[in-house]
Amino acid sequence: MYRSHTNGELRINNVNQEVTLCGWVQKTREMGAMTFVDLRDRYGITQLVFGEEHTKTAKTLGREDVIQITGKVIERESKNKNIPTGEIEISVTQLTVLNKSKTPPFTIEDNSDGGEELRMQYRYLDLRRTPLRRNLELRHRLSIEVRKYLDSLNFLEIETPYLIKSTPEGARDFVVPSRMNPGQFYALPQSPQTFKQLLMVSGYDRYYQIVRCFRDEDLRADRQPEFTQIDCEMAFVEQEDILNTFEALMVHLFQVSKGIEFDSFPRMSYADAMLNYGCDKPDIRFGMTFNYLTDLVKGKGFAIFDDAETVIAINAENCASFTRKQLDELTDYVKRPQVGAKGLIYLRCNEDGTFKSSVDKFYNEEDLKRWATQCNAKAGDLILVLSGETSTTQAQLSALRLHLGNQLGLRNPDIYAPLWVYDFPMFEKIKTPEGIIQWHSIHHPFTSPSEKFKNLTKEEILQIKDLNTFTAQAYDLVINGTEIGGGSIRIHDKKTQSIMFELLGFSEEEALAQFGFLMNAFEYGAPPHGGIALGFDRLCALFGGQETIRDFIAFPKNNSGRDVMIDAPATIDKKQLDELSIKVTI
Repeated sequence: MYRSHTNGELRINNVNQEVTLCGWVQKTREMGAMTFVDLRDRYGITQLVFGEEHTKTAKTLGREDVIQITGKVIERESKNKNIPTGEIEISVTQLTVLNKSKTPPFTIEDNSDGGEELRMQYRYLDLRRTPLRRNLELRHRLSIEVRKYLDSLNFLEIETPYLIKSTPEGARDFVVPSRMNPGQFYALPQSPQTFKQLLMVSGYDRYYQIVRCFRDEDLRADRQPEFTQIDCEMAFVEQEDILNTFEALMVHLFQVSKGIEFDSFPRMSYADAMLNYGCDKPDIRFGMTFNYLTDLVKGKGFAIFDDAETVIAINAENCASFTRKQLDELTDYVKRPQVGAKGLIYLRCNEDGTFKSSVDKFYNEEDLKRWATQCNAKAGDLILVLSGETSTTQAQLSALRLHLGNQLGLRNPDIYAPLWVYDFPMFEKIKTPEGIIQWHSIHHPFTSPSEKFKNLTKEEILQIKDLNTFTAQAYDLVINGTEIGGGSIRIHDKKTQSIMFELLGFSEEEALAQFGFLMNAFEYGAPPHGGIALGFDRLCALFGGQETIRDFIAFPKNNSGRDVMIDAPATIDKKQLDELSIKVTI
């Protein structure tokens, strides 16, 4: 064997043992006639000491050389309490260089001097750094705990196909040409949705899979073109069964991975989330909920408020001392194109009980006091106000609330605030570039309506004036303002599913062509069923206290969807294209 021990396991009780170690040279230090080398592997670092007889050879070692040494474990005179092996070192008697290394393009240490793009180009070197190793170890431990827990509840892990049929719902598919069927294509799955429903029809009443999924969509810090989810489905269940089962799973993961105990997770309807936070994934680690001032501020001659559909405020506690510069910075923030507000109104609640606003010309002291009362503001607080069309203003104020939360240190990554959001609308109306109004599923077209809407006809549904009131048996798990997963109770009868497809604009022929296999399956005894999919990459990043998922994936893509290490995507040989009957024009 190349080694008798790893570089993270030797302790003071191993003194006087002869050992053989292998690893990478982290750094070398010369001290007189002696040379010290830090030897690293995935398990840790062990200090080597080369005496006068071996120091000449040791001086030839470079960073990241792969070596094997044999020597005796001795007690260190100058101990290092920062590493587990810090009480011992190895007095080397034999050195073998297994492979020399070029000088790395960046330092392979906890805090590297390499930029992100450079480190992604040399990802195999970046993965040697301790922070990334710890991230992947966390990912491994979480996957083991998920499997153990679900296995204890009689879930079966069943693999579903990666080469499937493209469907028009959701994000864009990645497509794969079929050589044996010229002009036809597979799609990589955005999720195993229809297959897990078919497994319920097949009688496998508890399914799960830690599965790779693919979406050809624009990227950001918490999104990759290929990602992993904990995909689950259960038969003979209601919504409450799903929530209880997977809340218990999350409670277990928090306990074993973070040592944090939860009794239960709070629940909030979609309507309340939008009303109080302006988004369907609220961060409830801090307050600053919305206050509606519309009825208090209209009719005073201030056109911006008078012409607005709604006027909404948040109360930033103890922030009345914000300087003019700080207020201007907040105004600039909401006027960014990503937020889109025209401006920001403020009201200081002074310590002496008086009020100072940016609209004193239109509102007297009594008016401003009513604002403060509506916002439950006290002396020393700062009220920030936006106005406009309701949904737009809610979204803008939500962005400002999160920005302030970051600025004030209210979004501590070491504090966790899980939340279930439920009663999502079934549909939303979207105008196409051609000006046509189309219905779209909020979750997906297989989601079951809430119980009170289950038996409505297509005509009765079309008569519903406010689609937000037409709710689904759908739910999301939100933690710290991030959607960790979502699911729903599914439709399990052909008639209801046909109505949903009609509302989404599918003709009967199109529905059968795309989803006929599922519709047919519903005619052979489909049980009531539902499920959930949890974003495993996001979960790992959350437990690791980071916002980006990239460092919790061994080989991620960059923000352009490229793997800069292997240089993919790339062109392929004309012979391959000809075999696939594909002509490329650029």
